[in-house]
Amino acid sequence: MQRIYIHALPIRIWHWINAFSCVMLALTGLQIRYVGTIDVVTFRTAVMVHNVFGFIVVANFFLWLSYYALSDKRVNYLPNLQVARFIRGAMRQSEFYAFGVFKGDPNPHRVTKYHQFNPLQAMTYQALMLVVLPIQGITGILLWNLTGFAGIVALVGGVRVVDTVHVLIFAAFLFFIPFHAYLSTMGHTPLADYKAMWDGYEEVEEGESADGVE
Repeated sequence: MQRIYIHALPIRIWHWINAFSCVMLALTGLQIRYVGTIDVVTFRTAVMVHNVFGFIVVANFFLWLSYYALSDKRVNYLPNLQVARFIRGAMRQSEFYAFGVFKGDPNPHRVTKYHQFNPLQAMTYQALMLVVLPIQGITGILLWNLTGFAGIVALVGGVRVVDTVHVLIFAAFLFFIPFHAYLSTMGHTPLADYKAMWDGYEEVEEGESADGVE
């Protein structure tokens, strides 16, 4: 095993702020959606807390975007245009997640500074950070001030459309959060990936990655 410094301090701070904020958004979002059924706090408090953490996520997103825009690590979020190579890597990674991890097989992906994500992670994070999260932020801001953004809301189809998109993405996040937490236990030890996101260092085996990229 060798230790490689992968996660810079700004990204680690962004990650943990985002993680906590998304959990709070999920919890308050459930209460707002199911008011009368879930009443941990008052509806007014739930909305206030939801709005606060919503704006934290929006601000945090722009910090993330600025960091990667100015960093050479932005290559981690660029799509792989070598389709056949991507498909081979994605198939290997899928096989590992479905079967290999339970048999003790090594992870086919080797983390490097400029090749941080395996093919499935890369596809997921590119869609999440560059498409899904911005849409969720925009719809959230529109719902926060329906009167002030009435023209934009009407332009995109009305309150029902905006709310439906926001709720559907919210439902997807309810699935993603525990799934992400579970997949993060699939390092060489159950807590290895959590530790890496805390101190910045990934522990990787020496040698070439099975997806064919150093």
